[in-house]
Amino acid sequence: MTHEPLAGRSLVTRRAIRDLVRTAALGAYGVTGFAGGGPLGRLLERLGLATPGLRVGLDGELVVDLRLSVGYGLPIAEVARQVESSVRYTLRHAVGREPSIVRIRIGRLEHEHASSPSPAPGPARPGTADLAASGSDVA
Repeated sequence: MTHEPLAGRSLVTRRAIRDLVRTAALGAYGVTGFAGGGPLGRLLERLGLATPGLRVGLDGELVVDLRLSVGYGLPIAEVARQVESSVRYTLRHAVGREPSIVRIRIGRLEHEHASSPSPAPGPARPGTADLAASGSDVA
């Protein structure tokens, strides 16, 4: 066994890079998913044949093209900056190669309709009898 590293090569598939990019993008705060593809794209995604909204180009240079869905009310520029940083960091550390271009498009804003919380049941407005019973000096 030698103590010096041996030069070599490794093979990383396009699918592995896509999986790394998908995990990095979906892990960023504010990203709710990928946008694009329509009904056909959703079907292909469920079958595991494609990921609409995510393209990786490996022709000479590494190019990542994302079309994302972001939560409504969040600062889009900040979410995009975090996604780019996350994708670059993940690829640099996992593959040893940084993408030359990370293109991010926001295709949809997601707004979750949540019901407003019902007011907590509490006592009615205090009356004069309540103030008198409290022992305070309020007249």
